[in-house]
Amino acid sequence: MVRGTLRVYLGAAPGVGTTFRMLEEGRRRAERGADVVIGFVETHGRAGTAAQIGDLEIVPRAHLTHRGADVEEMDLDAVLARRPEIVLVDELARPKVRGGKRWHDVEALLEAGIDVVSTVNVQHLESLNDVVATITGVPPRETVPDAIVRAADQVELVDLAPEALRRRMAGGEIYPADTIDAALGNYFRLGNLTALRELALLWTADQVDEALRAYRDAHGITSTWEARERVVVAVTGGPEGDPLIRRAARIAARSRRGDLLAVHVSRGDGLVGADPARLATQRELVESLGGTFHAVVGDDVPTALLDFARSADATQLVLGTSRRPRWQRALSEGVGSRVTATSGPIDVHLVTHPEAAGRARLPSLTGGLTTRRRVLGFGLAALGLPLLTLLLERAGGNLDLSSDLLLYLAFVVVVALVGGGYPAVFAAAAGTLLVNWFFTAPVRTFTIAEFDNLVALGVFALVALSVAGVVDLSARRRREAARAQAEAELLSALSRGVLAGGRALPALLTQVRDAFGQDSVTLREQVDGRWLVIDAVGDPAGPPGTEVPVSETLHLVLRGRPLPASDRRVLTAFAAQAGVALRQARLAAQAAGAAELADGNRMRTALLAAVSHDLRTPLASIKAAISALRMTTVTLGPDDVDELHATIDESADQLAALIDNLLDMSRLQTGAVNPLQRGVDLDEVVPRAVAGAAGVRIEVPETLPPVLADPGLLERALANLVGNAVRHGAGAPVVVRGSALGDRVELRVVDTGPGVAEKDRERIFAPFQRLGDRPAGNGVGLGLAVARGFVEAMGGTLEPEDTPGGGLTMVVSLEVAR
Repeated sequence: MVRGTLRVYLGAAPGVGTTFRMLEEGRRRAERGADVVIGFVETHGRAGTAAQIGDLEIVPRAHLTHRGADVEEMDLDAVLARRPEIVLVDELARPKVRGGKRWHDVEALLEAGIDVVSTVNVQHLESLNDVVATITGVPPRETVPDAIVRAADQVELVDLAPEALRRRMAGGEIYPADTIDAALGNYFRLGNLTALRELALLWTADQVDEALRAYRDAHGITSTWEARERVVVAVTGGPEGDPLIRRAARIAARSRRGDLLAVHVSRGDGLVGADPARLATQRELVESLGGTFHAVVGDDVPTALLDFARSADATQLVLGTSRRPRWQRALSEGVGSRVTATSGPIDVHLVTHPEAAGRARLPSLTGGLTTRRRVLGFGLAALGLPLLTLLLERAGGNLDLSSDLLLYLAFVVVVALVGGGYPAVFAAAAGTLLVNWFFTAPVRTFTIAEFDNLVALGVFALVALSVAGVVDLSARRRREAARAQAEAELLSALSRGVLAGGRALPALLTQVRDAFGQDSVTLREQVDGRWLVIDAVGDPAGPPGTEVPVSETLHLVLRGRPLPASDRRVLTAFAAQAGVALRQARLAAQAAGAAELADGNRMRTALLAAVSHDLRTPLASIKAAISALRMTTVTLGPDDVDELHATIDESADQLAALIDNLLDMSRLQTGAVNPLQRGVDLDEVVPRAVAGAAGVRIEVPETLPPVLADPGLLERALANLVGNAVRHGAGAPVVVRGSALGDRVELRVVDTGPGVAEKDRERIFAPFQRLGDRPAGNGVGLGLAVARGFVEAMGGTLEPEDTPGGGLTMVVSLEVAR
């Protein structure tokens, strides 16, 4: 079956006319002969919208009951049974009474091959939910996934100027008269409507851009279409980047408010080529100017730049003029020249800057290799050159000057590979002198008689120096790459800790100490003018080596070897994470303290409620009975006096039990329960626990082993369990049954009352929970909470089970005393 098509009318705010346009489209298609029905339309009492329905067929709605009210909803089954060509379904994001959203019904209609015309406002798009809440102060409760609207075959924007929408509101065309003033002063403020309109326009523009890109991809169109100006600026991480970015931003601002995109091309071999700190600063500058920053990888910079520009449909490309000296630019074609030659329809701006054509600098020959390798290189040159000269002299006239120079050049290459630049320069200079002295006519002099020999010696010296420079540069790049890899691994580990929600402060400090080879790492904070140690790894004594400020009052102090400036970049990131870890730890502690205070407040509130309500009943009974006994105007018979005495006695027992439970619960909450455990025989404790409880049968064998418990706490716990079973046992007998199971003994308090649903079994152990009790029932709902608290304090467990045939069984499991 062919899937139906979806057309969505998108509005910026309620009242712009999306429903009106949907009905207008339905009438237009019906007039052309299409079978159009209305699945659901919401006119909101607007006469103009209702008039648009006209003679369109309306599928009867389903009538449902929701929270005692009659609610109408689209009858999906009726629409599917009717099978029209087109169905109009209003308000795509509206939730349904029986669960789900209206767009779920729309998906079902589309799958059935029915075309749908629908509406949605921009505030209901899922991706814009939080943005709309920030703008209007009203978080939308009804949302639809962006993917549903993006997948529509047509999305048409229904646009209305904010001023016109406010005039419609003031004229009573949107909301009832009694809500107009409040709406105009809140949601329908001019600023809110302008921002919502911009959101709708930008979202629709993105949709158009995606559609255009899909069309070009489908038709293999690679040329740039200047539908919108996009200015790409190339940044290298050099000092010229800031003026280039600002110049590109001005070009974009003058070009019909075009887009600004900054791109940095990194080398594909992963070697460090730009200053990360300066790149980060330039990224912030681009974003502050309303642009976006992109990083691409490519060995050929001009090709990578143009590939990115074409993929972004750039119309203009801004480059800085080369910083290389003129003589170097004369020898090789620069990036700007190559980009300009192959840019095609993209306009290229070459912008000059203060750093252009800087001074010529000689390449550095230091920093590439270790000192040990340089010493080996000098040693090889000092020993090898005389030996080579001796061998060539013994060869006599068998070799000419060119062969001698090639052998010396090969030796210089070997020295360069071993020792790098300086030893190779030394070998080249010494080799040149030796060749001139021993093998260039006239020999045994430094005079060069023939011009050819002079050229040969010059080329030999130039090639030897070039080889030395290349070897040293490659060694330096290798070390930079190794360092960059190490920094990347450290930062990757740090980022994983951040994404995982932080890490413990000691673990972070340990990683800093190990990564940078320090003796100790200390995080200290200034409090009242004094520096206090918050946390430390290693011995914090001794003078600090490196100190990195996290904030004005928080510093990370490292003791050990001095750190070079290159290490501080990564160290700063670790210092910032240490500050975050400290704040997280303190917030967690504050949250725990707040939770304890909240629990305490809930407990105090519940205690006050219990005292004010449940303790009042027995006190009132005692007061009434005593007042009746003290009356002199009424003569009481012996039976009446006995009944009043019994009432006083029963109420006093209730009062004592309530107070005992309250005190026990307070002890449990404050951790003041310290059981004195020993071997306890159950046949002694159980009878005392059930004393006074009517209809309780004890089935505890005398052969059961003693259990490890506090006899007083165990008696109180069993008494509460038995009392609860008697109260809820519906008058049926309660059985206390004991049995041994391995190294534990189980006591079961069995009743055959109504029982407790499985989902409520944990709730009955919560303090002040009287599940199923009448509001005026006796007790404050602490009996089971106290019982479980006492049992767990003795190392046991208390769990509820179903009684076979109906009812509830409380199972107390205790360890056998050894």
